[in-house]
Amino acid sequence: MGDFSVQLPEPVRKSLRHVKHAIRVAWYFGNQRHCPVCGKSSRRFRAAGAVPRPEARCVHCGALERHRLLWLYLKQRTDLFDGKPKKVLHVAPESSLEPRFRQLLGDSYLTADLHKPRAQIKMDITDIQLPDQTFDVIYCSHVLEHVVDDRKAMREFHRVLKDDGWAILLVPIMTDKTFEDPSIVDPAERLKAFGQWDHVRKYGHDYVDRLRESGFNVQIARVDDLARSDDVVAMGLATSAGAIYHCTKSPPLAEKRAHNERRPARNTLI
Repeated sequence: MGDFSVQLPEPVRKSLRHVKHAIRVAWYFGNQRHCPVCGKSSRRFRAAGAVPRPEARCVHCGALERHRLLWLYLKQRTDLFDGKPKKVLHVAPESSLEPRFRQLLGDSYLTADLHKPRAQIKMDITDIQLPDQTFDVIYCSHVLEHVVDDRKAMREFHRVLKDDGWAILLVPIMTDKTFEDPSIVDPAERLKAFGQWDHVRKYGHDYVDRLRESGFNVQIARVDDLARSDDVVAMGLATSAGAIYHCTKSPPLAEKRAHNERRPARNTLI
């Protein structure tokens, strides 16, 4: 709304935001596009991104392509919304998802961020000040590319996740093989090297190897696994939706041994 709006009282600024939103919704009125997060339709999605991506942001709730894909996955492939109590950690909560999670999950839902004050607790994900096996579910999206020691953060997520829990840990995949250089600290140089001034690496398809090295079993779901071809267009998932990385904990070594000992021996011919 420009610098002038900053000088206005908060109630006035809030009213202006509502007016601006109403005008935008009216401009995009239609039913060619559908957002699975908020359940509302529009003529098309808005462009979004540092390099603007067409058909990216829902005009109603602000959900991006990855949020819409995530919502499909949560509804189709998980038990998150079955009504049973689950302790859920949401790192760097997105405004399009947080209110819906809170409504559906209630008091068991916890938001955390290192910098944003609107999160419930301040958290450094490389040093989580909580006991082992605290959470049933962890969701962290597009955060690890900002973290210098991402492997330590992955190990911390593994530690605070319950043995029968699961995590969805998403990053932008921008190249074939992960590229990082700790010597690049200047924001302008990081922008050139990693595509954003506050990123510390470009993740490649070997991202899944880092998750597995941290102790996770990983299953990958892509757009085609969750939506029909006509829904891909209607939900704006054709580009930049990425993939879902569903992580569960590998069984402890002692449990593996016990399982192997319980297996019947094969009959052998001598």
